[in-house]
Amino acid sequence: MAELHVLRVFVGDGSGGVGGNPLGVFLDGAGVAPERRQAVAADLGFSETVFVEDAARGAVRIHTPGGELPFAGHPLVGTSWLLARAGAAVDVLRPPAGEVPTWTQGDLTWIRGRPEWAPPFPLRQLESRAEVDAHPGAQEGELLQVWAWQDEAAGRVRVRVFPRALGIAEDEATGAAAVLLGAQLARPLIISQGVGSLIAVRPGPDGTVDVGGRTLLDETRDHPL
Repeated sequence: MAELHVLRVFVGDGSGGVGGNPLGVFLDGAGVAPERRQAVAADLGFSETVFVEDAARGAVRIHTPGGELPFAGHPLVGTSWLLARAGAAVDVLRPPAGEVPTWTQGDLTWIRGRPEWAPPFPLRQLESRAEVDAHPGAQEGELLQVWAWQDEAAGRVRVRVFPRALGIAEDEATGAAAVLLGAQLARPLIISQGVGSLIAVRPGPDGTVDVGGRTLLDETRDHPL
């Protein structure tokens, strides 16, 4: 058995905790054999599951139900928040892609990523939120992000993300896709995704993009290995 924390990351405004992408985190990920991690992630069925290999160094591995990712946004935001909550806050997370700075401002946890680390989601701009909400999604084996301005002057965007190639039909909130959109638009954004998730985005230094959001802990339970 291993202790599993189930979070929701990029939770929307309000005390009700609307939206947020579910995330599984094993803080003692080193206790889960590397050859078992993919099967555990597939069994859990979350869009991503994180195995913390070394909490002090911020070393983590990230798995979708279909494979491992070198970088992903909501897993890193959620893991940073959980480490801080556990009294083990770090300034840098270390997924396979590289060093990811992380910090907290108010009730938002932030990470800084590079667009080239993200999965190559094609970005398709549509005319309206209604068109985004009516989009049928991606084909089997594809990646796709569709978006439209809700309020261009205020930087508010409606987004849907379909990572079918990663074994996920549609993501509730996608930090890596937000990095790509933030790099393309090069301005602060508030992304509305899924049923109520919110992602804050702003340009970082040297071509990086900062992504932030709220996290909630839904439960902690033992998971059989």
